[in-house]
Amino acid sequence: MGNSDLAVSPICFGTLTMGPLQRNLTPLEGAKLLSYGYSRGINFIDTAEIYDNYAHIKKSIELARFRPIISTKSYCYDKKSAQLSVQKALDKMGIDYLDIFLLHEQTSFYSIKGHYEAVETLLNLKEKGLIKKVGVSTHYIQCVQDVNSYPELDILHPIFNIHGLGIVDGKAQEMEKAIDSAYQMGKGIYAMKALGGGHLINKSKEALQYVFNKKQIASVAIGMQSTDEIDFNIQLANGIYDSKLARKLLNRNRQLLIHDWCQCCGKCVNTCPQKALVIEEEKLKVLDHKCVFCGYCSRSCPDFCIKVI
Repeated sequence: MGNSDLAVSPICFGTLTMGPLQRNLTPLEGAKLLSYGYSRGINFIDTAEIYDNYAHIKKSIELARFRPIISTKSYCYDKKSAQLSVQKALDKMGIDYLDIFLLHEQTSFYSIKGHYEAVETLLNLKEKGLIKKVGVSTHYIQCVQDVNSYPELDILHPIFNIHGLGIVDGKAQEMEKAIDSAYQMGKGIYAMKALGGGHLINKSKEALQYVFNKKQIASVAIGMQSTDEIDFNIQLANGIYDSKLARKLLNRNRQLLIHDWCQCCGKCVNTCPQKALVIEEEKLKVLDHKCVFCGYCSRSCPDFCIKVI
C-alpha cells in the first residue's frame, strides 16, 4: 500500500452500512458478517468514529480469532480531540494499536493546515506505536492534489468511481489524474464509493472492475450487508462475474427514507457533504443525482427522521 508495509486485500470491508447510520445490525450480526469476509480472504476493514460500530469489529476479532488491518477516522481538530478519538478506538475495539488513522472528510491544503494540531498529535502517537500510518479521507480532488504537500501523511482515502459520483469539485478523469500523482509520491491509496453509494449497482461489473484495475488503488472499500454481496464482490475482484447472483442483488434497491414527522430544521441540509438535501415548500427533499447514501444526515437529525434503507 504505497510506501507503507501494509499488505491489504483488494477489497476493504466498508463497515458504514452495518452500523446505526444504515442497516443497524447488532454487534453479533455485524461480527458474523465481518468474520465471513475474513474467511474469504478480506484482511482490511474501514470504519470511523461517526459510524458507531467499534463493538461490531471487536466482536468479529473475538469471533474469528483474526486481527484485520484496521483503518478508522474522526473529525478531530486539536490535541485533545485527537487523543480522545484514538483512545476511544483502541478501547472500544479492544486493540493495542491502529493500523491507519485518518482525518475525516478533508477538503484542501488549508483544511489540513487548520487541523494540523491534530495531525501533530497523531504523528506523536505514531512514534509511540499506537498508530502505524496517518492520512486523510476526502471527497475533493483539491485535497488529493494538496496531500502531496504533506509528506508526513501516508494514506489517502478518496472517492473514486467510473462516473465521478460524489466528487464535489470535478470529474472522474480529474480525480484519477490527482490520484496518480499521489501514487507517484508514494501515498497508500484505498478508494471509497466505487459504486457511487449504490447508484451504479446496475453497472456493478463495469464500475467495480474499473476501480479494481487501477494499479494506483491498493484496495477498494465496499459496504457489504450480506454474504451474497461479499461473494459477488470477491468474485469480481478475481475477474469472475456471477450473472445469477448479480440479478439477485439487483433487486435490493437503496433509498433515503424521510419520515413525515420531519420538522425541516435544516440540520441535515447543513451536514450533508454532497449538498443532496434541500428544503422546498416547507418539505425536505433529496436530490437523487447527488445522494451517495452515506447516512451522515441521519446522525445529525434530532428527531430520527432520516434513514438509509
